[in-house]
Amino acid sequence: MSWDIFIQEFPDGVRRVADIPATFAAPPLGRREDVIATIRSVCPQADFSDPAWGVLRSDDYNIEFGLGDEDVLHGITLHVRGSDAVLPLVINVVDALGLRAIDSWTGEFFDPIVAAHSLARWRKYIEEET
Repeated sequence: MSWDIFIQEFPDGVRRVADIPATFAAPPLGRREDVIATIRSVCPQADFSDPAWGVLRSDDYNIEFGLGDEDVLHGITLHVRGSDAVLPLVINVVDALGLRAIDSWTGEFFDPIVAAHSLARWRKYIEEET
């Protein structure tokens, strides 16, 4: 289990996830190679030897980048585990892509100010389950 961040294009002006129209279809983000290059610009140590599933590991955290199998991407999922040391990387990836994201633990748009609390909630849940 991980703290998941779903990154894609969302309608302009939408402030809450509940306000996304049911008919909304996310437009393409771009070609896989360009998205990977953007991610590597802030996470140069990320391993994309499997271009559908990138991995970044450290002693304190890891991020798996779920890109899917298509050449043109419509979204990215970050599967995050570990300490708060990972937060700047998550924030930098979302910012570098110029997109918004949904935080799986709040069910709302990713907010860097609330992210540490959300990650802490995930860690507490994991501790209670083990």
